[in-house]
Amino acid sequence: MNETAHALGTSGTFWELIERRAALTPDRPFLIQDDRALTFGQLRARGERVAAGLYGMGVRPGSVVAWQLPTRLETALLSFALARIGAVQTPLIPFYRDREIGFALRESKAEFFAVPGTWRGFDHAAMAGRLAAELDRPPRVFEAYETLPDGDPAILPPPPSDGTSVRWIYWTSGTTSDPKGVLHTDRSLIAAGSCLAHALRLSAADIGSMAFPFAHVAGPDYSVMLLLYGFPAVLFEHFAMPDALAGYRRHGVTVAGGSTAFYSMFLAEQRKDPGRKLIPTLRLLAGGGAPKPPEIYHAVVREMGVQLTHGYGMTEVPMITMGAPDDTVDHLATTEGRPPEGMEIRITDEDGKPLPYDTDGEVRLRGEAVCKGYLNPAASAAAFDAEGFLLTGDVGHVGASGHLVLTGRLKDIIIRKGENVSAKEIEDLLARHPGVGDAAVIGLPDEERGERVCAVIEQPPGAAPLTLPDLTSYLRAEGLSVHKLPEQLELMDALPRNETLRKVLKYRLRDRFTTI
Repeated sequence: MNETAHALGTSGTFWELIERRAALTPDRPFLIQDDRALTFGQLRARGERVAAGLYGMGVRPGSVVAWQLPTRLETALLSFALARIGAVQTPLIPFYRDREIGFALRESKAEFFAVPGTWRGFDHAAMAGRLAAELDRPPRVFEAYETLPDGDPAILPPPPSDGTSVRWIYWTSGTTSDPKGVLHTDRSLIAAGSCLAHALRLSAADIGSMAFPFAHVAGPDYSVMLLLYGFPAVLFEHFAMPDALAGYRRHGVTVAGGSTAFYSMFLAEQRKDPGRKLIPTLRLLAGGGAPKPPEIYHAVVREMGVQLTHGYGMTEVPMITMGAPDDTVDHLATTEGRPPEGMEIRITDEDGKPLPYDTDGEVRLRGEAVCKGYLNPAASAAAFDAEGFLLTGDVGHVGASGHLVLTGRLKDIIIRKGENVSAKEIEDLLARHPGVGDAAVIGLPDEERGERVCAVIEQPPGAAPLTLPDLTSYLRAEGLSVHKLPEQLELMDALPRNETLRKVLKYRLRDRFTTI
């Protein structure tokens, strides 16, 4: 990290970071969307006016403000205006509906709720009204899509100076139960963004991109990187291929990505015209949030002519490890990268005992980027061990070089006749098969075996339908042990995914294909 970025990274709060960047490069763009741009100077000046408007509405330091807004310049302004006041904000993904939003409003005790009105054919204002009517203390609902509150900054109190108070509530996906409210501070999010910025070796000459919802925890994570290095990102209110390519090309994006699903989408478009570079200015794909098969890395480098660096993060810890452009090819293809200074990774057995290098166990984390816990005290107590390490539920190992290799999740370890089977090992092999577009391997209850191995396959357009004998023959040839071979094959037009980083929702597959 350069000296300027390092100095900015010591900021205690988001607003302090914004003020320092605005003083350094006020006229440089921060965010670009279609024909509009927001400079760092405008972020500070307009952010204060929006903060004053919110303050005039009654938003105070510590007020809980929920917002469910698409990825727009106005959304960033509202979010950082709330940071200027020192409110507690709880961003909500625009695609969530009554169940998730009602739960979040109730659990967070939101006092205000910002919505986009009708967006993409759905009336968010009407939903907000329905939900507010069910609450004992309903939030004040207001629209914040094209028009934001406005006021005179002279009425504002001083900006917050404490970066360690909880000011952000993010929500886990709730894939197996109700979502959990994850508590973050300005410092935990700045620490995570600093890790990303340091690992990717970016510069002020780069142009980034946000194809994921700004309401995702990656929103502030990525924003920190822009503020540290002083370069812009292009926003996509709705990301879809191939329509989004025009925005990447028009604005000269040099860094793109999001997650493994995004890499696959870029590759699919590149393959339509192999002789022409998909985005002429692009030099790096980067992301995280979901496992990356090694073949995806090699295909991106080989076919797109760009580098790919992949990382590991979660709502509770937005950035844990990240591959660096100067890592070896093997490390970039097969690991999640290394942690930054200050992030402790401990691999343990089921009793919490630390394990040696290259030995699989549960991944536990401790460091400034780790959340403060959950809204539910019982969930917080269960999530941390006696030494303050967060129990991630992920399984992996650390090599002598410090690189982390994820091999699955505790619930993704299939126990077949007493033998452990890693779903990720099989998925990585399936990713090489030309008839496989994407694959999810799950364990299903089985009276004889305990669990049986089931491969659920999404095939590319035009591929001949796979059969189970085809699949097992291929996996045998790839060297997979016989006891790990799938005993069930299911073909789907599209695997179920979440709306943010498009991770496959394995719980839905288990529910669908469980028969006993």
